[in-house]
Amino acid sequence: MRLLAGMSGSHLVFGVRSGDKLVDLSDRFDTPSALVAASMEPADLEPIVAASPKLDLSALHPLPPIPAPGKILCVGTNYADHVAESDSVVDAPAYPMLFVRFPDSLVGSGLSIERPAASTSFDFEGELAVVIGRSIRNAEPSEAMAAIAGYAPFMDGTIRDFQRHTSQFTPGKNFDRSGAWGPEIVTADEVGDPARLTLTTTVNGELMQTASTQQLIHPIDRIVAYVSSFTTLHPGDVIATGTPGGVGYARTPPRWLEPGDRVEVAIDGVGTLTNEVVDAEA
Repeated sequence: MRLLAGMSGSHLVFGVRSGDKLVDLSDRFDTPSALVAASMEPADLEPIVAASPKLDLSALHPLPPIPAPGKILCVGTNYADHVAESDSVVDAPAYPMLFVRFPDSLVGSGLSIERPAASTSFDFEGELAVVIGRSIRNAEPSEAMAAIAGYAPFMDGTIRDFQRHTSQFTPGKNFDRSGAWGPEIVTADEVGDPARLTLTTTVNGELMQTASTQQLIHPIDRIVAYVSSFTTLHPGDVIATGTPGGVGYARTPPRWLEPGDRVEVAIDGVGTLTNEVVDAEA
């Protein structure tokens, strides 16, 4: 299944994609996160989907698949080639290097991402995001994988100079509408082995990043298990697993995102996230 959300006028709608339609389940579940939890039992969800109304996707204003996750955690320097190009990390971290993003720092696919007035050092980072489907705490890696509902492309847009103000990444990762994820969550049963996915990031059609998720330093099961060791993960929580090498600041000269640029993060079997860069209003 492919789960997504959007606005129909002033109403939040969410459900399952069926071709160019959204099967609207927003009257059957309280939140998109509740739908994500229900997707863990597809046999129970299928008759609800079959009996629910459909909306034209073209009539909806796109949103991230879960507009306001309870937690959005991101893993830094989790590919060896990104560690090698880093100007702040020398060795691969022994544990996942984590930071958080706020929901209002992210938009959906097809919407504009914003270069803030405070900086022109706007960088791209394509990633695979994991979406949790069952609550877990102190999970073993095998239990962690069983708690994953699905996956989505993620663009961890970064304001590099603000990221480097201190050793903490939070300011550079949380400018309003600076990143994106979506367009939908593809459930784990459709994705297959998440350790064998190819990720690419392009800017205006030019290839900037490419990697297999097999190259993750800390694989998905260990990331999720580690996070669950210090906080309870709930349905709808999102974990971005890290970006490969090729980011803009490591290029000569640096390749910063500018208004009019089109950024695409594509993951085979999962989908393509597309956003155009605009300048934020001062």
